[in-house]
Amino acid sequence: NGNSPPFIKVPKSWPELSQDELRFVTPEPMAIHITQTSVPRPQAGDPDTVMVLHERAEPRETYRLERGQYDHPDKSQRLYPATPPAIGSWNEQWPADRLGLAKWLVDPSHPLTARVAVNRLWQHHFGSGIVRTSENFGVQGELPTHPLLLDWLATEFVSGGWDVKAMHRLIVTSATYRQSSAASPEQQERDPENRLLGRGPRKRLSPFAIRDSVLFTSGLLDSQIGGPSVKPYMPPAIWSSISNAKYVRDDGAKLFRRSLYTYWRRTVPPPSMMAFNAAARETCIVRSDQTTTPLQALTLMNNITFIEAAHHLAERVLQAGDLTIHQQVEHAFQSVTSRRPTEEERSVLVEDYKFYRQDFADNPDAAKRLLAIGDAPHASGLNQSELAAFTLVANTILNLDEAITEN
Repeated sequence: NGNSPPFIKVPKSWPELSQDELRFVTPEPMAIHITQTSVPRPQAGDPDTVMVLHERAEPRETYRLERGQYDHPDKSQRLYPATPPAIGSWNEQWPADRLGLAKWLVDPSHPLTARVAVNRLWQHHFGSGIVRTSENFGVQGELPTHPLLLDWLATEFVSGGWDVKAMHRLIVTSATYRQSSAASPEQQERDPENRLLGRGPRKRLSPFAIRDSVLFTSGLLDSQIGGPSVKPYMPPAIWSSISNAKYVRDDGAKLFRRSLYTYWRRTVPPPSMMAFNAAARETCIVRSDQTTTPLQALTLMNNITFIEAAHHLAERVLQAGDLTIHQQVEHAFQSVTSRRPTEEERSVLVEDYKFYRQDFADNPDAAKRLLAIGDAPHASGLNQSELAAFTLVANTILNLDEAITEN
């Protein structure tokens, strides 16, 4: 029943045992296991205990291992804590321990730390670092496209007290960052990846930001900070392929928490995140690949989160006041893309709305099924065919490249 040890029957060849012992016996390994599991769990209010590190009074003697074999140390070659002299010099006043290593890393004369740090901040804003291989500044990495810029940023970073916020501000207020991301045909031909920084950055949002921006635009995002992980919409049988565990999603406002709080099982990550190149968390990475596939458009079009967001965006627009359909389309478009639609874009979306409205008027059950998707409470008093039609229009707008791209 889960509370008793897994007993094993005694063979009949053991007649010397007593009558009670003839029935069952607990093997020795099992007894040890049972003893371990019988320790009472910590109760609420008890002080927490954590493992900590401390320096040994006498450092452990470490030797070079022959061919890397742990059981073949070469006693004639003892090793001592040190850093590669090719990277940066060591100050003899520093202790030869973790504190000394930290001092060496953040020493102003260190040639790598500040450069690596500002390169990753640059990558965050531009999509690609000045050194594209931000995880590798060695001989197998790429050379910087603008080495003097990298040196200047690193110098400013160190002289400013390693102020990350100030470095972010410096980058985003620069003339380079504030350029238009529009590219002429000549620029596209000569520098398709904008490595020469001839125009402003244009990159797709991260998987987390895509979901959060859609929820925010629709008004569904729960801005609560902190708390335990949550389990939003996912395929119900997603865990059954690798274990007997069942995925039980949350309900209410937990469905719309920031993606940062999503419960993440390493072997079964959220499919909608993986479609947009989220890190699988099997290894640590400092930059992710960025691919464009049909699956991404299908995710934006059919995922429950995005359909529900489109539904609530449609409700917000239809409840905004006495607006014409052209004004409603413009309002929704501007809410998502931060710009007004062109006349052609507005015309296409209005025609789509009219087509969907007539289709749902002829098929009210289809409208009911569409509007039933998701668990969030819905507004009442709206025409169902009009709401369903504008939901599909909002879904189309949320599927635009501009909706998931920084321009």
